[in-house]
Amino acid sequence: METKTRITVLNHILALNLDVNIWSARKKLTPSDFGATQLPPEELASLGSKRVCNPEDLRIFGTLKSRAVNMLDRHGVRFLGGWAISEKVADEIVKELTSIEKEFLAAKEDFLSRYDEAVQDWIKQHPGWEKLIGSSTVSAEYVRSRIGFKWQFFKLAAPEKNSVKKGLKEEVNKLGSTLFDEIAKTATETWNRCYAGKVKVTHKALSPLRSIQDKLNGLSFIDPRVIPITDLLQTAFDKVPSRGFIRDGDLLMLQGVVSLLREPALLVENAQKIIDGSTAEDLLESLIAAPKAPETEDIPETPKQSHVPQTATQQQIDSHGLW
Repeated sequence: METKTRITVLNHILALNLDVNIWSARKKLTPSDFGATQLPPEELASLGSKRVCNPEDLRIFGTLKSRAVNMLDRHGVRFLGGWAISEKVADEIVKELTSIEKEFLAAKEDFLSRYDEAVQDWIKQHPGWEKLIGSSTVSAEYVRSRIGFKWQFFKLAAPEKNSVKKGLKEEVNKLGSTLFDEIAKTATETWNRCYAGKVKVTHKALSPLRSIQDKLNGLSFIDPRVIPITDLLQTAFDKVPSRGFIRDGDLLMLQGVVSLLREPALLVENAQKIIDGSTAEDLLESLIAAPKAPETEDIPETPKQSHVPQTATQQQIDSHGLW
């Protein structure tokens, strides 16, 4: 089923560019680093790089960048190298980015305050290679210029001339399918982490599904089939007992919902069915429908047999071709 977002959606979104720079602490190896050692010709092999500082000292910056990216993925959809964000959540996004930026800049100042000591420690950890490392060190001010955390929100307006706005229109058209693909990726991670092979789960297993619902709610203007999916999730949440383990039919229902979220085409198809008149209840019931028992009059009479212990059978989910 085709998913194409209209260019008018630009009236409701802000584009966000996250601009995080992290010094690599690497310098390119040169022939002089190997002294008189004979090296292969350049057309045969190329030299790599050397680390001039312990990468562990820089790990915090990558961790904070990942936290910012994960937060933006929860609220927005990838667009033009950044994210498309609903204007309604822009203030919340700024608040969270500002908090991460504050930690990032504090970590930067902490690292720079002990930069010279960190480089000397790195050299001491690699006896025999002092010259190789020491000849490539850079100043703390250079490192300062290579570490930064910034972001920019901006509003997009499509040019009036069709031939000029063609590229932007094509990117906007893909927003819906990108959103459903991102939901599928998150649902797959959720399935593997919380639901695969489980016979019972705690209410913590609902948390990633509520995050998916929040993301869809915030971006519901991108595609009309988003709202039915949020309704489906809410209907499922309402059916789960408020306390205790989630198991049996309730767990089967949630597993069916997660499986459906993992399949973008089938998800969109079922969302369209809800728009056309089906209900979220109908869809949930179909996900946990038990196989029909054979008609009794068609069962041939069989001779009595000695008692054989029967293994318990578990209710099966109608996969609808999902797995």
